[in-house]
Amino acid sequence: MQQSKTVRVVGNVMLALTIVFCVLPFISMLSAALQPQGSMPEGIQFTAHPHWENFVAAWKIANISPLLLNSTILVVCVVPLVVIFCALGGYAFAQLHVPAKGFLYVFFLIGLTIPFETLVTPLYYEISGMGLLNTRLALILPLIGLNIPFGIVWMRSCFEQMPRDLMEAASIDGAGHFRTFWSIQLPLALPAISSLGILTFLATWNQFLLAVVLENDPEKRTMAGALQSFVGQYQTDVVLLNAGALLIMAPTMILFIFLQRYFIRAMLAGSVKG
Repeated sequence: MQQSKTVRVVGNVMLALTIVFCVLPFISMLSAALQPQGSMPEGIQFTAHPHWENFVAAWKIANISPLLLNSTILVVCVVPLVVIFCALGGYAFAQLHVPAKGFLYVFFLIGLTIPFETLVTPLYYEISGMGLLNTRLALILPLIGLNIPFGIVWMRSCFEQMPRDLMEAASIDGAGHFRTFWSIQLPLALPAISSLGILTFLATWNQFLLAVVLENDPEKRTMAGALQSFVGQYQTDVVLLNAGALLIMAPTMILFIFLQRYFIRAMLAGSVKG
């Protein structure tokens, strides 16, 4: 009993420390964003008269309205396609007899090991050769390809945990592979699919490097690309930079708050098997 109580106390302390370390950066950014423009905030300090107008100024200076539209279009195009392709691919690798699927699966694993930064230069020349620079397709196509390796591995792991009895029962009832996938396994995989959608949304919405490299027109970049507006050649407006960063992060934080139960359910799906 004493040991159980000690473990509980230690666990609560570790949880509290984790929460503090996770929340502290956001508090620091908020305190910096509420300082007078042009100042250099040091540490966490809140003024008696916070400058909430900095968020309005950051929105106007970075011209976030068209960037918000660009990011929304990007997410609407990338996330559904990645989820569809990865769900189908993961099911094929996990349940179907695909020729040389083990060999093909290695390529997706290799895709997870390649640092993203090493792909930027080849992507630039490839997109330039296709004549797609400074277009929305310049971001949509690479982001679909870059998110698929992780999505395939994620969904394959999910479908491999499906009960074989369901597959056999569906086969006895005359259901084909597509009917089994659509009517039986896909509903059971909704937590994993939801989590994949959230992760893909985060990776797409927060994309900064590709937006700066592949989009020459600042108005065609993403919300994350708006951070470049606060970085000058000789000076950076730290106050507006923090205000803009918080504006950019707000949609992802709101989405995660509302969909966190699906994400947590998928994280725990493979930990308990009955």
